[in-house]
Amino acid sequence: MPEPGPLSLPAPAKLNRLLHITGRRADGYHELQTLFQFLDHGDTLHLRRRDDGAIRLCPAMAGVPTGQNLIVRAARALQAETGCRLGADIRLDKRLPLGGGLGGGSSDAATALLGLDALWGLALPLDRLAELGLTLGADVPVFVRGHAAWGEGVGERLTPVALDTPWFVVVHPGVEVATAAVFGAPELTRHTPPITMARALQGGASSWRNDCEATVRGLHPPVAKAIDWLSARAPALLTGTGACVFARLDSEAEADRLLDEIAGRWQAFKARGLNRSPLHDALDR
Repeated sequence: MPEPGPLSLPAPAKLNRLLHITGRRADGYHELQTLFQFLDHGDTLHLRRRDDGAIRLCPAMAGVPTGQNLIVRAARALQAETGCRLGADIRLDKRLPLGGGLGGGSSDAATALLGLDALWGLALPLDRLAELGLTLGADVPVFVRGHAAWGEGVGERLTPVALDTPWFVVVHPGVEVATAAVFGAPELTRHTPPITMARALQGGASSWRNDCEATVRGLHPPVAKAIDWLSARAPALLTGTGACVFARLDSEAEADRLLDEIAGRWQAFKARGLNRSPLHDALDR
């Protein structure tokens, strides 16, 4: 059997179209209800098999020791789970900002898990890969499963959903938001009454909100400025704990016009909302 060739795979961004915090657990984690959706924009991982078991990642990420990088941790977790003695050279084309609420690190980890599973010929069940992903971070399983989803618990209990697929303009206000600081803020709303998935979907995008937004506004005035500016032009929300904010547009032409207006103010990009991850499309090909 020929050795599998190198793989180049997407690690897409996600948006939280809705994010409610319904409680705080004894271990300090928060109970959430959220709607995850993918974008046709993100990082790219290039994977090449090694026979010596070594995991080599380049380029190194500033401020992140290699052993703590989620890509390397994902690869080593897969080796430990399966006893696989193969390794990989991994090159990351990084497009998603750190601390942006777009799930970049979690998406990179999921792409590493699924890509290396294919490259090494392991064929682990998707459920097991999602379980491994959860040991790396609460957002990793949705990227592993690859479908827009209603998430509960810490975001790991997932039910596939079909959401509208508009165009989005995503703005990075130029600050990095620490998730721990947001969830640790005393003013954070933590007791939104739980709702059913059906009720959330029935309410539609016009009723969706992010419970972290008020706290992030207070901690990071540039985020508040970006949300206010976007909201004057289209429905806008914070994604995750930020820093990125997004506006929903009905057409690509509207997205282009908004990008033209943003030019020079912030870093921004346009993307289409997706219900199926482009990672899974690439692996199927």
